[in-house]
Amino acid sequence: MSKAKGKLSNLSNSAHQPHSANQTRSIRGSKSRTGQPRSGSAFVISVVMIAVLVIAASVFFLRPSAASSGLRGLPNYTEIRGDYDAEGLKYEKQPHLGSSTAKVKVIEFADFKCPSCKKWKETYFERFQKEFVDTGKAELFFMNFAFIDRDSIMAASAGEAIAAQDNEQFWEFMSKLYDHQGDETKIWATPQFLLDFVKNNIGGIDYDRFAKDLQEHTYMLPVKEDFKTAGNYGVNGTPQFMVNGKLLKGGSYEELAAAIEAEAASAGAQ
Repeated sequence: MSKAKGKLSNLSNSAHQPHSANQTRSIRGSKSRTGQPRSGSAFVISVVMIAVLVIAASVFFLRPSAASSGLRGLPNYTEIRGDYDAEGLKYEKQPHLGSSTAKVKVIEFADFKCPSCKKWKETYFERFQKEFVDTGKAELFFMNFAFIDRDSIMAASAGEAIAAQDNEQFWEFMSKLYDHQGDETKIWATPQFLLDFVKNNIGGIDYDRFAKDLQEHTYMLPVKEDFKTAGNYGVNGTPQFMVNGKLLKGGSYEELAAAIEAEAASAGAQ
């Protein structure tokens, strides 16, 4: 399980100052035949050389780094402003899978950049769907806990934009985005990547509406609300699961299955 190790922060911009061996030649003032020192031209040359070095250094240090340019259009949580309510679980706001009459409600807290979430999807998602969703035992909800980096938030907002149009298409988006997951340590879920990804992989939606929502950050605040709500319930990593409001300590399939069966038995006995 990927663990949250603190608040999201900007990637640090680093620049390495080049080491140059500048050899300085001392020019002694030689005497002209009139006896006057010829130091004026040497002074001018020195000033010009210093000016060139200062300009070169300024260009080097002030140019945008690859890290900073990669963060353009990717706000962090402190930059996402607006009113939200992080109290209580709002199932109606989350993408869902299964019957609404199921007695057991399961929430998966996930980050699209999380390798463990991708692994869980590849290993257990179809099994979970067959054993619990298709049988009517449980209804599954997806809730963002986007904590790895700024593009985690962007990917989550893309998912929200898809879900706002079509709940079924969200699950296709989730599955295929995990299939195209990039390096956890790098910024890859950029606006351009997500626009191209959805255009080439997700059908059945209004693409122009999606593009507008993504670029205008329409669903950034719901992502922040998910993050804060999850934190209030003790979520500290991904994937993590909650069964009927009870947060499971681990992320193993066996623990999740046992919790669902226990809740289903309890509901049947009532």
